[in-house]
Amino acid sequence: MSNRTLTIDDPLYEYLLRVSLREPEILWRLRRETGYLDMANMQISPEQGQFMALLVKLLGVRRAIEVGVFTGYSALAVALALPDDGRLLACDVNRDWTDMAQRYWEEAGVAHKIELRLAPAAQTLQSLIAAGASGTFDFAFIDADKVNYPQYYEACLRLVRPGGLIAIDNVLWGGEVINDDKQDEDTVAIRRINAMLREDARVDISLLPIGDGLTLVRRRD
Repeated sequence: MSNRTLTIDDPLYEYLLRVSLREPEILWRLRRETGYLDMANMQISPEQGQFMALLVKLLGVRRAIEVGVFTGYSALAVALALPDDGRLLACDVNRDWTDMAQRYWEEAGVAHKIELRLAPAAQTLQSLIAAGASGTFDFAFIDADKVNYPQYYEACLRLVRPGGLIAIDNVLWGGEVINDDKQDEDTVAIRRINAMLREDARVDISLLPIGDGLTLVRRRD
């Protein structure tokens, strides 16, 4: 029993993975290859990927959005959990990283479920709204440039249906959200979105200490 979330040190984290992680081999290989990149810390943790896949199944997600693809681990985890006729719209601007992503999506047999749009995500999201797609998505995952988080959130809130879910990554920002000496634009943006979500009466929220902090946002009916 505990009246607060446990601190997870390395041995306990390894135990957590050992007794609960069911990472498919192709996801493990993608995570390993990404680990050699200079920006490897941008990849979500494997237990977060598994958790998101479970959410997709629990919600019966058929249409999803991802803002920020990187090398495609989270998109692959979601696509594997989608039904065969499910679709994920993946937004990014980096061709090199997404080339790696597409290679693994093809190998996993889920490339037909994923539409990659290489363009500024704000532009892609606004084009969906303009095309009448508001309220037609079940799930959205936001994990891109932090300064634009509020803009991505507002667009995704319009695009998901009532009862739909938005997952927002990096909301604990390595613990720097409580470091008053950190006033760079990314840290300030994370604080801003956290405060914004706390007061948003349009949604239900829960901030989970998984990975680098993940806030789940349910659009109210």
